[in-house]
Amino acid sequence: MARRTDQFIKVYWEAERLLQELQIDSLPIDPFAIARRLDIELRPLPANMGGASGMLLHVNGEFGICYPTHVDNDGFKNFSVAHEIGHYRLPGHPDAIFDAQGRHVSHASFRSVDKYEQEADHFAAALLMPTKLFTAAAKRAGEGLNAIERLKGECVTSLEATAIRFAQTNRDPVAVIRSDGRTIDYAFMSGPLKDFPGLDWIRKGTPLPADCLTASFNTDKNNIEQAARAEGVSELQDWFNGSNRQEIVEEVIGLGSYGKTLTVLTGMESPDEVEDEEGDLEESWTPRFRR
Repeated sequence: MARRTDQFIKVYWEAERLLQELQIDSLPIDPFAIARRLDIELRPLPANMGGASGMLLHVNGEFGICYPTHVDNDGFKNFSVAHEIGHYRLPGHPDAIFDAQGRHVSHASFRSVDKYEQEADHFAAALLMPTKLFTAAAKRAGEGLNAIERLKGECVTSLEATAIRFAQTNRDPVAVIRSDGRTIDYAFMSGPLKDFPGLDWIRKGTPLPADCLTASFNTDKNNIEQAARAEGVSELQDWFNGSNRQEIVEEVIGLGSYGKTLTVLTGMESPDEVEDEEGDLEESWTPRFRR
């Protein structure tokens, strides 16, 4: 299957361009400081507006960002402010998103199907975890969920946003999946995994594999609410179909009061590589006789 061009590539460029303009070249990225340098006023959002992740205001030619206070999590607040900066910077957003009072209420963290919200989410991820800096940090962080948690601390970002960026930029086959009960909310696959021949891409709304660790994990709400973790093995074919069967690593973590579960799949080998290895093994064990 040919890899599709990432539809958000121009969004990533806009985020990287802003960092270059401000000469920011080290982690962590502080979106509050960026907003101030852009002359955007910052104010806390009332805690009773728990359904909103942030708000962008445009009044009398001036811009302001209201950031959330109902969640005591610096990573979530940073992502929310970066998301609003995305609305401020991305072409077409200021002309499309404001209501008659010059307000735009956001629902960040990859929850919305709205085009502008999705673009602002991807802008925020690229702003807080720019490719060059993030991939360098990822090389030091290791593999799987442990690596994502280390990167989360280094970038001061949410676990979910960090996991998605980890998959987007990884040079190894990796998948990150968010689920609710037995249903998949979304899946992000790394480029090398997308290049596997004969695999289906996981689609939003499809059921989890019946026998996978995540499906059994999700049956206990305490696992999710208490941010429990579990690790086991799955079958590549169970997640992605295709003709190749191989064991892969499945790591699961509950996302707390959010009510969702995050799954990280690693340890995959391309079916072509597996076939080559099997062919080499068969060749090495084939007896040969002199004539």
